[in-house]
Parts: sequence; structure tokens; C-alpha cells
Amino acid sequence: MKITSAEFVMSNSNVAKCPNEPLPEYAFIGRSNVGKSSLINMLVDRKGLAKTSGRPGKTQLINHFKINNNWFLVDLPGYGYARVSKKDKNTFQKYITEYFQKRKQLVCGFVLVDIRHDPQPIDLEFMEWLGTNQIPFAIIFTKADKLKPGAVDRQVNAYLQKMVEGVWEEAPPHFTTSSASHMGGDALLEFIDGINQDFFKNQ
Repeated sequence: MKITSAEFVMSNSNVAKCPNEPLPEYAFIGRSNVGKSSLINMLVDRKGLAKTSGRPGKTQLINHFKINNNWFLVDLPGYGYARVSKKDKNTFQKYITEYFQKRKQLVCGFVLVDIRHDPQPIDLEFMEWLGTNQIPFAIIFTKADKLKPGAVDRQVNAYLQKMVEGVWEEAPPHFTTSSASHMGGDALLEFIDGINQDFFKNQ
């Protein structure tokens, strides 16, 4: 898939006010500072589409971007550490949960994980919640340029092994990416394109 257009549509914290067009939607979420905004900018090849920040917790709303006029990319607030109040964190959690449970246009969630770290309980618990609620998702390992190729493979394999040793019969789809080197972007867009084709075929 080649991205020819990417436009910001809206930000809000009310799922009922999200765009009501019957287009497939892909939600990107992960712990604060996982590199989500950088990944989104890499995918759409636009430096400033999603706001990047050295301060974790920058994204605080549901942000909709229309891509190629036929699907939505959704940038969700990070969970975990962020320099915001406990009240704000609880608010984020409430509308993130509502988004995943109520958003009919959602066809796949992407859970971003920093490849340099061992599996974190907060990520594993969130993915288990998605599985329990039968919400399709894939894992995106970020910041692969920070490790040597052999270490990248070891980290990914160990992470997926941890999942199948736990509550999963099989590991979900996964992608290894680097916003700095553009690694993994084409494979991720091909995956989205395949889902889009099935989506429109069944309309």
C-alpha cells in the first residue's frame, strides 16, 4: 500500500463523537514513551502528523487521521507512566476501554512494545483484556534500531514464548519496526491493506 494522503480529522474523549463514516479503523496504543507518534509519522511519511514529545503522556485524546480517504488511523493515549494526575489517568483508561468495547468501525488494534524491554505486566494484562473481549490485535515491537539484529530476534522470540506459556494458545501477529530506519513499515501497511480489502469486499 502506498499512502497518498493523511489528514487529521478530530481529537476528542467521547467515543460517541468519533467519526461515523463506515470505514475500517486501526487503533495504535502502548505504554507512554514507546515511540507511537514516531511510528505513525513513519508510516504516513509525514514528520509532524502525530505530535512527538520527549515528555511521556503527550497524547491525551482519541486522535483520528483519515488515510487515503478510505481508512482511519487512530492514535490513542499511552497507558502506564505519564506526568499526569491520577484522575487524568483514570479518565484516559475509561475512554480507552469504551473505545475498544464500543467502536464498531475498529477492525484491529496495534499494541506497541519497546523491543529493548522484557515483557511488562501492564502490556500483557492489556493484551489479555483485548483477547478476553475478542478484539483483534497485533503487536508492534518498536525501536529495533537500538539493538543488534541477533538481539532483536532473541527479544521477539522470548516475548512471544512468554505469551504462549501464559494465557495464549498462539501468539498474535507481530511486526518489528524502527522509526529511525523505516524498518517494518511496508510489512505493516501490507497487513492493513489485506484487512481493508476483506473489509470492503464484505460491504
